[in-house]
Amino acid sequence: MPLTRDHIRATTEAYLARHPHERESLAGLLSLLDGAADPAGRATLPAHVTCSAVVIDRRCRVLHIRHRASGGLVLTPGGHTEPGDRGLLVAALRELSEETGIAPGAVCLTRQWLGSPVDIDVHDIDARPAKGERAHRHYDFRYVFYLADDEPPAITLREEEVSGAQWLPLAEVGSSTLRTKLLRAGLDGRPEPVNASAVIHDGHGRYLLHLRDANKPWIWEPGCWSLLGGGWEPQDRTLLDTVRRELREEAGLTVAGLVPYAVEYVTGTDGTRVPVQVFTGRWNGDPARLPLTEGVMVAWVGPEKFPYMTMPDSTRALLERHAAEHDAPAGRASETVLNVVGVHLYLERDGQVLLGLRHPDSAYAGNVWHVLAGHCEAESATACLVREAYEEAGLVVDPADVELVHTVHMVDRPGDRPRIGLFFRARRWEGTPELREPDKCVAWQWWNAKDLPEPLVPYTRAAIEGILAGRVYTELGWTR
Repeated sequence: MPLTRDHIRATTEAYLARHPHERESLAGLLSLLDGAADPAGRATLPAHVTCSAVVIDRRCRVLHIRHRASGGLVLTPGGHTEPGDRGLLVAALRELSEETGIAPGAVCLTRQWLGSPVDIDVHDIDARPAKGERAHRHYDFRYVFYLADDEPPAITLREEEVSGAQWLPLAEVGSSTLRTKLLRAGLDGRPEPVNASAVIHDGHGRYLLHLRDANKPWIWEPGCWSLLGGGWEPQDRTLLDTVRRELREEAGLTVAGLVPYAVEYVTGTDGTRVPVQVFTGRWNGDPARLPLTEGVMVAWVGPEKFPYMTMPDSTRALLERHAAEHDAPAGRASETVLNVVGVHLYLERDGQVLLGLRHPDSAYAGNVWHVLAGHCEAESATACLVREAYEEAGLVVDPADVELVHTVHMVDRPGDRPRIGLFFRARRWEGTPELREPDKCVAWQWWNAKDLPEPLVPYTRAAIEGILAGRVYTELGWTR
């Protein structure tokens, strides 16, 4: 699908809806879109559309390159569109890859702008008689991306167009309009999920999967089996809201008790890497009775069929992992059951302990007090503790300064996955608790350890009482 005038116009109008004060400065672009010539054609003069990629690393630095054609100006990667570009964002990604060797799969979209331009820049281009080009104007659509990985990838410059590359702090970005918008956005350079999906199972080893329409090449993974879910929208306060809405919209489905399970990385329709927050929950209904609005069908599928189904490798691996951890078939109850491991930060100061009030819409313990906590991923318990302390509250903890002071082994209900809660005391830490994840926690507060608030997560209360009493272990929920 080639780049169309309607796509450029819709992108421009959506941008102006967010920045109405720029309508006058973009009057020339609007006139260009009303004309007969191709607005993105390089031969269209005295003005045409171009695209740029604003790539930000973990240190909040922006990639700049030295363009030969501009007389050595240091700019973000970008240039003219090509006939094969399906959209403006795709054109920006292509230019990024051609000029720097950074592939679309090495970057992620940001929550602040997703697939919308951060800025539409207007700049004049001097005449280049040697190439038969007279002076003209560029309307440059600028798209923001985060690096998908912690370290910047190797840069391979297109020597005939680019003579150098450098990473500049946000405050040193040359374009004043771009610099202002980036500084106002509160960027941290760290990708976060902007999509959500759900692993829905019946508790007996079957999974509810969605067959996507093979006749719609513009959708994600056409013709593949996938999880139900979709992208975050502005009305969604959290990604739990997103997945609940998507389940209703796609299949008229409501699943109680959805909880976060994992982050899956998929490839978007534009080639970028997309982190997806995956939730999990149980449902036991008849898929044939669901009012499906998207895709071809939904059906119950057992793990034995996964190897023979057309689905993304990442989705297959995620489902196989879940199947290995959950719902062992009858007769195999004696086999090993994997326990969920959670780490908890016990901070004590002058007889008071730090507790956080969970967001009312949190998937777990909404509007209830709890210590700072998180689930172990592919990491050690102390590494998880250090990561969660910084991500949730901006606290810096050295692993050498923590000690294990209590363990809770629990099961919420018969048949549920057992959980192990490790409580670590930090002897020292740096920083003051901040609300870094307001969709999970709405307040941090110090409480007298002997006068804890209500409501408080029950196993957290049991652990704190155990710590004060000098006990190192508690069991909850097990039948004897």
